[in-house]
Amino acid sequence: MNILPAEKSTLADLSKFQRINVIGSSGSGKSTFAKNLAAALQLPCYEMDELFWQADWVESTDEEFLPKVEHVVEQPQWILDGNYSRTLSIKLNRAELLIWIDLPFLTTTYQVTQRAIKRSFSKQELWPGTGNRESLKKSFLAKDSIILWSITHYHATRKKYEHLMNSGAYEDIAFLRLSSRSQIARLLNSKPLKLPVHHRYS
Repeated sequence: MNILPAEKSTLADLSKFQRINVIGSSGSGKSTFAKNLAAALQLPCYEMDELFWQADWVESTDEEFLPKVEHVVEQPQWILDGNYSRTLSIKLNRAELLIWIDLPFLTTTYQVTQRAIKRSFSKQELWPGTGNRESLKKSFLAKDSIILWSITHYHATRKKYEHLMNSGAYEDIAFLRLSSRSQIARLLNSKPLKLPVHHRYS
């Protein structure tokens, strides 16, 4: 992979990419980042959790989920927010850029906990029409708690993406690793390229 420098990359640099997958541990802030990046680059943004979860927290089967992911990545432009290891080969067949939000463990744990508490009290519906909302019981006491998931899968997720970044595979895909809030803020606050650019898949 072509590794981009985190401290020097700007929105202008990212403007040449039309298909971007934002990855990272649960609670890293990748959804917020993906939406902000999509707005800056004027690209459509898709959340993989919205593609996966059905009403009342029913999980999609692979037969239901994978075609949705395939449909998204077949489009000429997208920012796709999410991991889902079983979709990696589907995404990498079309992605031009992977952006890994790799914040420290304590930062990620704090963020996922803070988010769960906020959503539990606001009763925010996570994806329109699903009725799916977080609660204190689901966030802190359930066996599928998102906080527990974030804590127990943090190191495995990090190891997986470090291996992918350093594997030498997918030479046509660029890789950007953002490891601090300051790097994220600096990138999003940079100036996007306003002139149209040529894309290698156009």
